[in-house]
Amino acid sequence: MSLGHSYVVAARRTALGRIGGIHKTRRIEQLAAPIIESILIDARLEKHQVDEIIVGNSTGAGDNPARLIALAAGLPEQISAYSIDRQCASGLEAVLSGVRLVATGDANIVIAGGVESPSTAPWRISKPKTLYQLPRFHDVAALGDGNHNGMNGADAAEQTARKFRISRERQDRYALNSHLRANDAQDAGRFTSEIVPFRVEAAEARDESLRPEINADILAQMPAYFPPEGTVTSGNRAPGNDGAALCVTVSEDVYASLGRPPAMRVVAGATAGVSSANEGLGPAAAIQKLIQRSGPLTIGDIGLIEFGEAFASQALASLEALKMDPDEVNRDGGAIAFGHPFGAGSAVLVTRLFSQMVRQREEANEPSEFGLAALGAAGGMGAAALFQAS
Repeated sequence: MSLGHSYVVAARRTALGRIGGIHKTRRIEQLAAPIIESILIDARLEKHQVDEIIVGNSTGAGDNPARLIALAAGLPEQISAYSIDRQCASGLEAVLSGVRLVATGDANIVIAGGVESPSTAPWRISKPKTLYQLPRFHDVAALGDGNHNGMNGADAAEQTARKFRISRERQDRYALNSHLRANDAQDAGRFTSEIVPFRVEAAEARDESLRPEINADILAQMPAYFPPEGTVTSGNRAPGNDGAALCVTVSEDVYASLGRPPAMRVVAGATAGVSSANEGLGPAAAIQKLIQRSGPLTIGDIGLIEFGEAFASQALASLEALKMDPDEVNRDGGAIAFGHPFGAGSAVLVTRLFSQMVRQREEANEPSEFGLAALGAAGGMGAAALFQAS
């Protein structure tokens, strides 16, 4: 999908809370509504000017949470809303869907992103087939082909590690690097401007999963999920989190009327499917498709890459397939360190790019012209989006 001129003019997120942590009583509309108010102020736009709100969500009850969020944020009733579930890629798909509306002239101003609240999400229960069976609780989406339908994320990550011979040591080293970078970014205040705190408390402005004490010895001592030869642990995977991330995308005409403020132009987007047994390669497939659509541009031309890292093994497998150095992605750490709010995680990547390409552009020694957000999703999917600083 090659896109017409549309611009992300504002993007913010919540602090990412542990499940049962700082956001434990906040429903999805309570997480997202304050973000909408903040980004509209940032963009210098009024609520009644919004044409559409699109929200990605994968753990909720369905029932179009985007509409609930729009009303909770005080948007006028005539503004429509819809929701998307592409698992972990839901938030990025929401952003790209908003861009498509703008590109086709069906909207001028779209709010899009993702929100997840596993802490308040309803339980999922499988209905018994007979009167003599008990209901069964589950939290794994029924995705994949017939041979891998019961596979969860850790199973798939372990299979990826075995297939591509990615050792426990490499996974732990990747995870440690993510933690160290994220802790450095936190100490330097590089997350502060993108987070909307709910209360005037330090905990509300800090990602709850950050671990300043982490080191190689701690990671090495964590037990594998699948002993005795397993390599995936709770230390080299991202935790699940509560959180929301949203952005405002506008048309060329609206962007001009705002005085062409610093922004990100959306250049292109792509999604791709792979075998559910090789779901770790989803990001690589999506990026390869996106680069093919982006003309002469190569991965080497992209200065900032925010890359999903639900599991270190899967991130490493995709980066190897792309012939990319892991040190070239996630300059301020990734989801292994600051958390992964499932369907909102990909929208967090967009917010992170906005911070580095727009908010902190003047602070960068060598500002990046292009930024890329990419990640995989359960069931063997990948999504990627390319942005250009404007």
